Amino acid sequence: MDRVMRLIERGILHAAQVLLVLVIIVALYQLWYLFVVAIRDHVTDIRSIPMLTEAVQRGFAGVLLVVLGLELLETLRVYFAHHRVRLEIILVVAIIAVARHVINLDFHAVSGAEVAGIAALILALTGGYFLVQKSAGDRAA
Repeated sequence: MDRVMRLIERGILHAAQVLLVLVIIVALYQLWYLFVVAIRDHVTDIRSIPMLTEAVQRGFAGVLLVVLGLELLETLRVYFAHHRVRLEIILVVAIIAVARHVINLDFHAVSGAEVAGIAALILALTGGYFLVQKSAGDRAA
């Protein structure tokens, strides 16, 4: 029974990896398509720094979305190879997700409490990442 469960687990992990790779490829293709369309149709519409900032922020958010997918793929790869989840990868994925959210925030529409909460979340995630790295360094020494 244990062997059957391991085979099912491997099949599920393979299917998840294939699906994630396909999602990343489609997202990357769509990002390039949107970039080409934006350059062709909208680059002449950018007439101010705020408009440029908004366009660049959308581009950064798209790239971070692809990077997020790659980090998730790495998480699956490590789990598949070692049957354990590396905490630092999970923290990196969370940091990238929060960074993407911050890039998309309209700071005129969010309250100070929300900004403070996001700042606390960033501090907690980066602090956790630092502690995990420090712990890994202490074990290696």
